[in-house]
Amino acid sequence: MSTEDRARALGVSREAVELLYASDVIDLHIDTFIWDRLFGYRLTRPHGTGAFDARLFGQADIPRCLAAGLSGAYWIITTNPLRSRSGKRATFLQNLGRLEQTLRSEPQVALVRSLAEYRAARAAGKHAAMIGLQGGNALELSLDDFDLSALSSLTLVTLLHFTRSRIGAPALPTMLTRGDQHLTAFGVDYVRKLNQRRILVDLAHLSPTGFWDAIAAHDPSQPLTVSHTACNGVYPHFRNLDDEQLRAVAATGGLVGVLFNCIFLGPSRRRVTVDTVVDHIAHIVRTIGEDHAALGSDFDGAIVPPRDLKTVLALPRLVDAMLRRGFHVRTVQKILGLNFLRVLGALRP
Repeated sequence: MSTEDRARALGVSREAVELLYASDVIDLHIDTFIWDRLFGYRLTRPHGTGAFDARLFGQADIPRCLAAGLSGAYWIITTNPLRSRSGKRATFLQNLGRLEQTLRSEPQVALVRSLAEYRAARAAGKHAAMIGLQGGNALELSLDDFDLSALSSLTLVTLLHFTRSRIGAPALPTMLTRGDQHLTAFGVDYVRKLNQRRILVDLAHLSPTGFWDAIAAHDPSQPLTVSHTACNGVYPHFRNLDDEQLRAVAATGGLVGVLFNCIFLGPSRRRVTVDTVVDHIAHIVRTIGEDHAALGSDFDGAIVPPRDLKTVLALPRLVDAMLRRGFHVRTVQKILGLNFLRVLGALRP
């Protein structure tokens, strides 16, 4: 499909399409591997939006990411909290090997662990796939596991997900919150171990109290991330960050990735659009500067995306909305991927 045809099909400017395809475009959080594991929704096959019209899943896969101009992404392995500690570990190692094999099987994909490897992948015209873990409790049996060569492809860990673990407590509504909300002593050591291994520490899903404990434990010379979240300054929600938290992440040189899940973006799916996503991005830019905003869609993470941003193929609409809002081209490029590349280079040259 030509640039002009793609712009016409999406109802956006040709400039938006051209800018997207000329830029480094990186998503900090794609959850499609969940559905691959659950019922064989293969990452390597192109899919439509499915029976639920891209609600919950049907939002991404490798062929559509390639077609959408996504130059890189974190492909996430999410932890099942119901297993024993040894069971979670064994399952994660199995899933890690399976995801690595899947990514390496695709000729247009390269598995990368550093900025140099990203550059090499892009020079070869390949999608730069990175691997992250959502739910650090998959590896809470022993911190020595992070020294295993089998984990060399793991470059991001989201400390918590939806359940309490040996690390700490997740962000949940007050009525569901029980017990100590602090990062545990083990959780503090966990952050320090990730710092030692130069694995990106992701504070998405962490309770507010635990968030500040992680900030205190973290090596301030390394950038932090909150890979997929939104802003309380736009729409208050228990999963979103307040301005003080945004500033704390920025102080490390880190990133805040804006997700595409309607329930975190606004009060009603009918009222949430791609422009709502830009509201949250713009709030980050106003509050902590254009060097700290990124994209963390949470595609296929059982989310309900805006009706005009249902799949990865709709990303030109996001670029178009930022341009219409008056964002400079360089600012848009930073948000799309350059900010992440700066962080990756600082952590893993």
